[in-house]
Amino acid sequence: MKVARLHGVGDVRLAEEPDPTPAAGESLVRVTAVGLCGSDLHWFTDGGIGDAGLTNPLVLGHEMAGVIVGGPRDGERVAVDPANPCGVCEQCLEGNRNLCPTVRFAGHGSTDGGLRELMAWPSHLLHPAPDTLSAADIAVLEPLGVALHAMDLGKPRLGATIVVVGCGPIGLCLVQLARAAGAARVVAVEPLAHRRDAARSLGADEALDPLDPEIGSLLDAATSGRGADLVVEAAGTDAAVDLAMRAARPGTRVVLAGIPSEDATTFPASVARRKGLTIMMSRRMKEMYPRAIGLVGRGLVDVASLVSHTFPLAEAAEAFRVADARTGLKVVVEPAGVEGGA
Repeated sequence: MKVARLHGVGDVRLAEEPDPTPAAGESLVRVTAVGLCGSDLHWFTDGGIGDAGLTNPLVLGHEMAGVIVGGPRDGERVAVDPANPCGVCEQCLEGNRNLCPTVRFAGHGSTDGGLRELMAWPSHLLHPAPDTLSAADIAVLEPLGVALHAMDLGKPRLGATIVVVGCGPIGLCLVQLARAAGAARVVAVEPLAHRRDAARSLGADEALDPLDPEIGSLLDAATSGRGADLVVEAAGTDAAVDLAMRAARPGTRVVLAGIPSEDATTFPASVARRKGLTIMMSRRMKEMYPRAIGLVGRGLVDVASLVSHTFPLAEAAEAFRVADARTGLKVVVEPAGVEGGA
């Protein structure tokens, strides 16, 4: 099979490797689509993410769609859950599988991800996907699941004013989830004009530029002078976190879903303290695929419009460069070419 591995910063190489052999409890999956995430870009541009660094060549990619090859589920189209927790630790048993300290996560650390034609993965982590969804749609279910978990942490109320800071694909999913959750007003904040346009088209009442010198007064006007009932940050920068704290009304929640380039986040403590804010840190997601599939199937979330570029596996390096330029929205790589083909 063909495989794209990251060997160093900006160094993605295509090679041929032996086909994987599924172990007990695993299925062989032909990978049909892989979305490139902001965390993948951290690996590509920085050689790591947070406190995890590249020690050996790694196959990136954790937003995955595929088709099962062989066995009783042969030919089944699936969404591939990239997180393989232990299932027996205290966190897993409490239902917090995303906090498992020994989780194996595709495309992270020493666990290869989806930028390859074939992968062996635990069968219980392969979720059946309806034929109404394209392979790219199925891949984008993973960032939708991340957004859904972050929204759950925020506990939105009907009729709330919700501010989303950062409108990459996860932020654009958050905009749609805020509307689906019954928000009376959804305000998006994003420096890139084409992403502000996308936010408006997907349900934001207003889309503001954080670089506007009047951003403070614009946010006041957008939230009727009282601040937002919930703010979800999905940009991963200190400036975005700062703005999220300032946009929130006193006594509410701010959910931090963005991943910073450096292993640190700072913000003015006085703002958060005087407002008595509850700051929630969002990590990946729990068991979200059935809910995500249902939301897309009922038309409550549009994932198809988030995909702006597609590339074959042979052009994976170029796909990373395009994604890093942030000239579009979601970049998808199609490792197996025609879906389900040889």
